[in-house]
Amino acid sequence: MLPAEPPQEAPVEAKIAWADDGFDRVGSHLLQDQALGNFLQALKLAIQRSREEMQQAGIVPLCRECEEQEGGSCCGAGLEKHYSAKLLLINRALGVALPSQREDPSSCFFLSSSGCTLLARHVLCINYVCNKITSRIKPDQLAALRDAEGEEILLLFQVNEELKKLIKR
Repeated sequence: MLPAEPPQEAPVEAKIAWADDGFDRVGSHLLQDQALGNFLQALKLAIQRSREEMQQAGIVPLCRECEEQEGGSCCGAGLEKHYSAKLLLINRALGVALPSQREDPSSCFFLSSSGCTLLARHVLCINYVCNKITSRIKPDQLAALRDAEGEEILLLFQVNEELKKLIKR
């Protein structure tokens, strides 16, 4: 049995502690559930496809350039406040080790020098692309990315719903 999930306004460290503790307590049970396992596997593939589309469209180097040369980042401090403890538990179920501290005080808690440490991300993080980037990539590449992101978001929703059912049991 899991304790109550921390509220959305709780500090990210409390949400991480809940996700880590919850996974330690019931992770093996969650991973044995066939429906959740199928959704998690499909989600992993969708995440991979989204990231491949970002790479192929040239978005990854543009984001890195903005972060490193212009000092701007969509992954700014405070973005982690949008993450629920349940979404962090999903990351644990996907094999992600959650960070224990922020790497850069001006960035999101989950941003490392090699990018986002999470696999399952908040919808804001999945589909936000600034105008500077959308104006520099081909429309067909943006459409392919949006299709992949839509699949990722749908599967993330399905994983979340299945996880809620399992937690209630």
